[in-house]
Amino acid sequence: MLQMQTLRTLAALEREGLVAADPRLAEAAHSMAIAITPEMLGLIDRADPDDPIARQFVPSVAETEIAAEELSDPIGDDARSPVKGIVHRYPDRVLLKPVHVCPVYCRFCFRREKVGPGGEALSAAELEAAIAYIRARPGIWEVILTGGDPLMLAPRRLRALIAALDAIEHVAVIRVHSRVPIVDPGRVTAGLVAAIKPRRAAPWLGVHCNHPRELAPATRAALGRLADAGIPLLGQTVLLAGVNDSVETLDQLMRALVTARVKPYYLHHPDLVRGTGHFRVSIARGQELMRALRGRLSGLAQPTYVLDVPGGHGKVPVGPGYLGDGPGALLVRDAFGETHRYPG
Repeated sequence: MLQMQTLRTLAALEREGLVAADPRLAEAAHSMAIAITPEMLGLIDRADPDDPIARQFVPSVAETEIAAEELSDPIGDDARSPVKGIVHRYPDRVLLKPVHVCPVYCRFCFRREKVGPGGEALSAAELEAAIAYIRARPGIWEVILTGGDPLMLAPRRLRALIAALDAIEHVAVIRVHSRVPIVDPGRVTAGLVAAIKPRRAAPWLGVHCNHPRELAPATRAALGRLADAGIPLLGQTVLLAGVNDSVETLDQLMRALVTARVKPYYLHHPDLVRGTGHFRVSIARGQELMRALRGRLSGLAQPTYVLDVPGGHGKVPVGPGYLGDGPGALLVRDAFGETHRYPG
């Protein structure tokens, strides 16, 4: 029996019945690579024209509609990149982007114009220069491996990279951000798990997951292998119209993450990425959803709702407020919408 391969072309999507022939789709496909793993393909409900899994990975003609406020570098990585592969936005931590390929290409990706086959993977000399930058700055306490997806590197290369960072005494935390455990869980082998676990520094793994259906049995098993190895897991979710912008879906997702031993960390407001207006919701709607979750979910399951300020200025929490001014006291709104006086 032939093993299903990752779908990478419009023709392959047409054969699977995921898109109809439309010349406008070629423009969308040209703007960003296509990749849908067998695991994600298997989760798509072909009978649902608005399937939330398909919406994340299948190109849409809506991607050809570029709004005036949308940006090619929406969170300002380029402005904070002193060395190729490094983004140094905060004093105590840096992003290190060793590779720009991914197992899947999410159509809302804030780096959609940089990732994909042929993307700027670091050469050996460029990677060494990036590591030298970190080594020369004792204020760097945490290194976050991102991309692309760093878990697309072979275990041998990952092991060497983690070891090089682990040898820098002032680097206390090495965090890896990845979609691999969700969309290609078979890659999470014992060898890969061993490769990403440093000997000295504290390891963390940020897992990108947007819908409860993504936490299929194989994915839960992969997350279990990571957790059993002593690697703490954090969940990152992007708030996406038509995917997870309902209280019920977010409730199910956050509960599913916690039971898979993943602590919900961030709920990202969608960035001003070119051609992604069909994914965006208002901040007011996001705040409404977070307020509803506060009354439904344990603190373990509460992510922080954040906005990445365009221009490279970093993340800020934009969740709902619960305090207001009253005569002689604060007015506190509880998780269920009731208001109470509290001595100021």
